[in-house]
Amino acid sequence: MIRGRRVSIQLKSLCQPKSVGVALLGGFILASMAAGPARAQAKLDAKYAVTLAGVKLGEGSWIIDIGDNQFSVVASGATTGLARMFGSGQGRGSSKGAIKNDQLVPARYDITIKTGRKAEDVELKLDDGTIKDVSIKPKPPKTPGIVPVTEAHKRNVLDPMTGSLLRVSGTTDLMDPQVCKQHSAIFDGRMRYDLSLTYKRREQVDVPGYRGPALVCAIYFSPLAGHVPDRATIKYLVSQRDMETWLVPIEGTRVMVPIRVQVPTPLGLGVMEATAFDVRPKGRRASLESQ
Repeated sequence: MIRGRRVSIQLKSLCQPKSVGVALLGGFILASMAAGPARAQAKLDAKYAVTLAGVKLGEGSWIIDIGDNQFSVVASGATTGLARMFGSGQGRGSSKGAIKNDQLVPARYDITIKTGRKAEDVELKLDDGTIKDVSIKPKPPKTPGIVPVTEAHKRNVLDPMTGSLLRVSGTTDLMDPQVCKQHSAIFDGRMRYDLSLTYKRREQVDVPGYRGPALVCAIYFSPLAGHVPDRATIKYLVSQRDMETWLVPIEGTRVMVPIRVQVPTPLGLGVMEATAFDVRPKGRRASLESQ
């Protein structure tokens, strides 16, 4: 009975939307990696499911719209199945901005997370990679032992939603191992952290809307500020060497997105995986009308 209660408590902790572990799973829709220049017009409408040790905990959607000189990313998700026994949760996030010099330049990011009767809204305003304004409602309490976020931490960063796009420059094969060599600086309103990728292998995937190769990259998490170093979750994620993202291209573009992300946890393997992957090309007229 004691063992069962302990597992129940651990599962409840992992299911909380504010958990860093969940942020690196369902939140990999919101936070991942970014790279060099590419321009294309396309719209991706993908559906994802989140499982823990094979048990479904949540599901969500991800819509990426890349126009001629603007972009937008919208993600939403909610707990399902067993996770509802330990508390319901749902969230929605978005980012939008301009495409300048073949780079995604975010201007605004916002996310709303609801857990039971509690809700939190986070909004960032950016200007050429610099955070200009941060709004968190309700205002979070002060946390003892937290590493302070300085103004320097808010420069040359991406928000999590924009950071979810991997853009490959030039004519390099999108499945080339070199594509995995990425390093991204992310600020989510609270925490400033780095995500680094290295090549692991290639895999074949088959989901509705996409059948073909995936580039599998290892993920390494490095918190810099806005975190409590002694917390067990932070220590666990920093020590992890088995986190992976499986990247596939949006057809007709040189933009790659995760079709699967997996993170080992004390309760088993956590996986976020696409269940549908619908890509629609966009012409110049359609792009202008959508703006």
